[in-house]
Amino acid sequence: MTAVIDVRNVIKRYGVGDAAIFALNDVSLSIEQGEYVAIMGPSGSGKSTLMNIMGALDNVTAGEYFLDGIDVSSLGENELSIVRGRKIGFIFQSFNLVPRTSALANVELPLAYQGIKLKERRMRALKALDLVGLSDRVNHEPTELSGGQQQRAAVARALVTRPALLLADEPTGALDSKSTEDLLDLFDQINEAGRTVVVITHENDVAARAKRIIRMRDGKIIEDVLNAKKIA
Repeated sequence: MTAVIDVRNVIKRYGVGDAAIFALNDVSLSIEQGEYVAIMGPSGSGKSTLMNIMGALDNVTAGEYFLDGIDVSSLGENELSIVRGRKIGFIFQSFNLVPRTSALANVELPLAYQGIKLKERRMRALKALDLVGLSDRVNHEPTELSGGQQQRAAVARALVTRPALLLADEPTGALDSKSTEDLLDLFDQINEAGRTVVVITHENDVAARAKRIIRMRDGKIIEDVLNAKKIA
């Protein structure tokens, strides 16, 4: 089986000579289809840099990165943009919804960028919104949605392209405890349906919902363990 994420001896360096800083220092990591992984670490640990590499948002200094079998480290910017749009569903702490635009139109947007016709993208967007429990909010703009509802709309937008990977960067950072629980329940549901989920977080209770926990420090992976409570 082809790994969804295959990071091989990746180095990410900023600066040169004595001033060089290694944000990632010889990191190797493989995540298979259907896994649910949390990546943890304090500020400066390298977890955000690794997220940017996995999300095809940044290039490696050395090493290789394969996303769903594609050698991302060899692609140009235009090719990277296509891969991001087709292979990765992003979820961010700040939701990143388009203001003064309905939830439905927000979820449709990635499909419009891919040139998918209106009828199909409308159908797929409605299905995604129903999946996240927002079928009664399709015409609401972001300001008419609670924080938890905005994040669920963002999840629907991430899922609508049917990506190989759902990549969430501190997705609960702007949510209250109830909305956090609702979002993590949704991640469980998405993963149980077979989707690969990777969450970048510094919160232990968020990481505890994953089936595998990776901890980073000083640009290196220091621990990679299965969560016995989730795989029992």
